[in-house]
Amino acid sequence: MNWFISAAGVGLVLVALRDVFHTLWHPSGRGSLSALMLHGLWRLSRRVSRPGLTAVAGPTAMVAVILGWTSIVVAGWTLIYFAHMPEGFSFSPGLQPRQRADLLDALYLSLVGVATLGFGDIVPTDAWLRIAAPLQALIGFALLTAAVSWVGQTYPALARRRVLALHLASLRTARETVSPVDTAFIAHLLESLAVQVSQVSVDLNQHSQMYYFPDSDDSPSLAAMTSYAADLAAEGRQSRRDDVRMSAAMLTHALESLATVLGRQFLRIEGNPEHIFAAYAHDHGRLPIRATNY
Repeated sequence: MNWFISAAGVGLVLVALRDVFHTLWHPSGRGSLSALMLHGLWRLSRRVSRPGLTAVAGPTAMVAVILGWTSIVVAGWTLIYFAHMPEGFSFSPGLQPRQRADLLDALYLSLVGVATLGFGDIVPTDAWLRIAAPLQALIGFALLTAAVSWVGQTYPALARRRVLALHLASLRTARETVSPVDTAFIAHLLESLAVQVSQVSVDLNQHSQMYYFPDSDDSPSLAAMTSYAADLAAEGRQSRRDDVRMSAAMLTHALESLATVLGRQFLRIEGNPEHIFAAYAHDHGRLPIRATNY
């Protein structure tokens, strides 16, 4: 029975480590538990319909995921220690093992171990436990490093998304006062947008948590501007210039890839890019922005 409890604890630890690996280091960047928590908290914030709550949904969900990983690891090691409590441990003088709650002592050891604080009044004596305890400290340190790394990966990706949104918003404003002509500049502009859209697609695929960070109301939002980018690509495909049509085709393909990522991983819908981009804008509380002709 004791080894069954230990095996259950090991299983919990492995579940947490697997999710950390798939979230941070797997190319898809989508752990099962983290994706479920991120998506669930986002949906909850949208149902409450409070702008202030939705604005912090992303950071709150990331904190919840990190706490979830930590809690699972602590629970797993608690079971491992509990299965061998008190026979496998040495207690400081003054502590009466038979008069103590084994589960609380196991939880205490697990919390101290994952926090890498070292041992005090309870020390493992069984040979394998003396090896397992430092391993828990190593996992705790790795978990802390992973959490910091995850946060550090998020904000550069968010910056690239916001740059693209600002680029599209600036272009829209400029077109209201300056009539663009069918020149090589348009080809270069559409190609630049295609590169930026492709970068955002990669970021969303590898750092899925960035989807749950909505832009503030007073700043351009990519959720609203994707439809505008699609209109620009459609207009560019009607150009008389080969280079403009080529760049427009590149932008169209990049937008289709972005729509695929959005529809499959986040919105969980199928359809053409126009339909998916409209759903993306709605999910972020925005109205799609459309373009006028060149």
